[in-house]
Amino acid sequence: MPHAGETVDGIPRPQRFADVKGWFWPVDQLLFDWFLRRQSDREHRGDLLELGAYLGKSAIFTGNYLRPGERFTVCDLWDSPAVDDPNSAEMDKAYATLTRRAFETNYLAFHDRLPTMVQGPTSVITSHVDAGSCRFVHVDASHLYEHVRGDIEATRELLAPEGIAAFDDFRSEHCPGVAAAVWAAVATSGLKPIVVTSTKLYGTWGDPAPAGEELLSWLRTRQDLWHAVDQVAGAPLIRIRGTGAKAPAAPVSRHAPPRGHASRAGERARAARRIAKDLVPPVLVRAVRAARHRRTS
Repeated sequence: MPHAGETVDGIPRPQRFADVKGWFWPVDQLLFDWFLRRQSDREHRGDLLELGAYLGKSAIFTGNYLRPGERFTVCDLWDSPAVDDPNSAEMDKAYATLTRRAFETNYLAFHDRLPTMVQGPTSVITSHVDAGSCRFVHVDASHLYEHVRGDIEATRELLAPEGIAAFDDFRSEHCPGVAAAVWAAVATSGLKPIVVTSTKLYGTWGDPAPAGEELLSWLRTRQDLWHAVDQVAGAPLIRIRGTGAKAPAAPVSRHAPPRGHASRAGERARAARRIAKDLVPPVLVRAVRAARHRRTS
């Protein structure tokens, strides 16, 4: 295991959640937290699954909600070759630095053990995860329509009746194939959306009403989240905008400095400056200040 300060494939070992690269915004952290806590409160049993992991930011967050007896599975190509030319081109363009070792380093900075790792195309996931076994699935793998459609079909098979699925990039202009596949599932395969943010759609193949009603009640208590309700495909759909959202408590690295370490170090530095000010002759202090002024003017 690498030591603090080392890098893996050019990626520093993180000491804070904010150090992990990725696109997992505070509003979606809040919704992951809300849905996963709700499942725990209602004792909804099941495993966790992530299709497409990048460098582990959302996986690190999700791993905090794993309970005894449950399994968290993460599936990604990482540095394996893609299965077809279009997917290979996407990997080379957008994820050239993606390696399994970097993911593992990031994840182990926050957790004692890795999730179950499936390195390969997401099309193999139904051979590794039991049907109906998952309570939460995060889909953030390929942006190509054919692959996303397969990921959605697999998610439907693997989710428990009350399970929640989160689909990333369902509306981004750079990946219209995701939008086509997700909304096609709403129209033709029974996916029922509950809420959308600027980047993710959250839905279920079960009854969306209980979660939707409880989510609305929670949103009315949040001053940092704007929300509205539209009627889509004959059912209510919550829209959330969270540009000023206050993220839930972030996972804490097992290798971060002890709480208060930074403030103590800062106080020592300030004390050293005060001592230096007392000991250095005033004429020298004025000369140093004059030199600094000349450099910045």
